[in-house]
Amino acid sequence: MLEIPPTKEKMINMLGSKLQTLWEEQCAAIEAKYEMERIWSKAFKEWEYEYKYRRGGKTLCALYARKDDFGVMVIFGREERTKLEARRSEFSEELMKTYDDATTYHVMFRPRNEEAIKQIVNMLSVKRRSNTNW
Repeated sequence: MLEIPPTKEKMINMLGSKLQTLWEEQCAAIEAKYEMERIWSKAFKEWEYEYKYRRGGKTLCALYARKDDFGVMVIFGREERTKLEARRSEFSEELMKTYDDATTYHVMFRPRNEEAIKQIVNMLSVKRRSNTNW
């Protein structure tokens, strides 16, 4: 856990303004549907930062940032994969190709437009019902 999270300026310098805007949109879309603990950490391997959404000791997803790139990691368990396969037609070919190419179901999506952001949030409903559905 980072004691001091990166500033918006630092994130813009790392991601660039376009990706920073998409990062903020992805966070806003998740936060509109889920009440979660949010944790900044030093990331693994080639990533600079991790921004994790957790509740009750379980991670919903994590955003990762590095120079000129960010991704959204979603881990799908066996039951979640079954649910996702049943809803396969709801998601774009691009997102499902990323899902299909993942071998461990630790899937790193790289949203680059608003539609991908919406689909990722929709995909998260396989893992956990949103607050708006309670």
